[in-house]
Amino acid sequence: MQIHLIIVGIIFIFLAFIHIIFPKYFEWEKEFKSLSLANRQIMKIHTVFIALTVFLMGLLCLTSANDLMETSLGKKIILGLAIFWTTRLVFQFFGYSSKLWKGKIFETSVHIIFSFLWIYISFVFWIIYFSF
Repeated sequence: MQIHLIIVGIIFIFLAFIHIIFPKYFEWEKEFKSLSLANRQIMKIHTVFIALTVFLMGLLCLTSANDLMETSLGKKIILGLAIFWTTRLVFQFFGYSSKLWKGKIFETSVHIIFSFLWIYISFVFWIIYFSF
């Protein structure tokens, strides 16, 4: 299972860096014009901190896979990650409207890919939690 933690770590680091393209891809300059300064800044700052958190989760999985699997503290961290990413999986289906992706080839593909990604990540953490 250690290899799966390393894979998850790599995925997390990749996901963190994907956040760099969000402003341009989602046209934030245009979309955020109607928002107050506070709301614009909250969206941008939250995105940076989400990316940082995901990046640090990735580093943790890459550099401490053995500790996460073999120590009491590691097991608690794994449980927290399992809950976190399972919750993210639930939000993939109930937090986003299907209007965002249904009938759109690229968006549907992204929805399906990320659904399987959250399933894989959640599964890895739960298997590790219950196995060790």
